Amino acid sequence: MGVERGAEFLEFFHAEIGMTPVWMCPLRLREPRPAEAGEGDHVWPLYPLDNDRLYVNFGFWGLVDMKPRQRRAHHNRLVEEEVARLGGHKSLYSDSFYPEDEFWRLYDGPAYSRLKESYDPGGRLLDLYAKCVRNR
Repeated sequence: MGVERGAEFLEFFHAEIGMTPVWMCPLRLREPRPAEAGEGDHVWPLYPLDNDRLYVNFGFWGLVDMKPRQRRAHHNRLVEEEVARLGGHKSLYSDSFYPEDEFWRLYDGPAYSRLKESYDPGGRLLDLYAKCVRNR
């Protein structure tokens, strides 16, 4: 998410998740978006970043105790929902628990489908959702 929303996320995280330590890693797009690119065109279409904007990636590892009757992956879904509410975009290097329709909306399903068809026209490989959410 943009660094300007980082404090808000951290307040949520401490109140709702309570896990420490939390790593905060700044990031910025290195390749400028081509001048001929239109609005909405991104260097990385599945993980859109804007030129000249500083982002922060929050990292945390561990387990949080579940309370009775909490939904599956309760804390992970809280984080995913809060990141989306704050206009952020979750990196897919960690476990993800998105419903499939939400996942493809957030990670540009149509752009992904075009890339997959281009590089895996026979459909031999699993798709991004199967890998990132279904852990296959």
